[in-house]
Amino acid sequence: MLSQLPVSAILLYSIAAAAVLIYLPFLLVAYARVQIGYEALATPRAKFDKLPPYAQRATWAHQNSFEAFMLFATAALMAYVTGVDSSTATVAAIAFVVARLLYSIFYILNIPLLRSLMFAIGSLGSATLIVFSIIQANS
Repeated sequence: MLSQLPVSAILLYSIAAAAVLIYLPFLLVAYARVQIGYEALATPRAKFDKLPPYAQRATWAHQNSFEAFMLFATAALMAYVTGVDSSTATVAAIAFVVARLLYSIFYILNIPLLRSLMFAIGSLGSATLIVFSIIQANS
């Protein structure tokens, strides 16, 4: 199915998917806050230390996802605007989304080596799109 979509559509769908992935870890945080009680809902930042470790890591994964998303969205839009039409760009965009999903999972499960590997793969996907965009703009 993905092979039938144009690269431009994959870039835009990848941005949308990456935006959704920002909030997936936060579902665990919300669950943990409900378990703690109303006080954690009323003053969530003040009760961060009372969250279980998995929910603290989910919070950090959620926050890091915003940071990674800014660079990826910029890179994917650069590729979209410059008309990058490459299977490598498709792989880079999809790799970013998959890596960021796995990043959050590995962060929450406290597997730092795999988390770091997923961070590197996602960053490489963004960098690839930026480089392809610059090349396309100069041709």
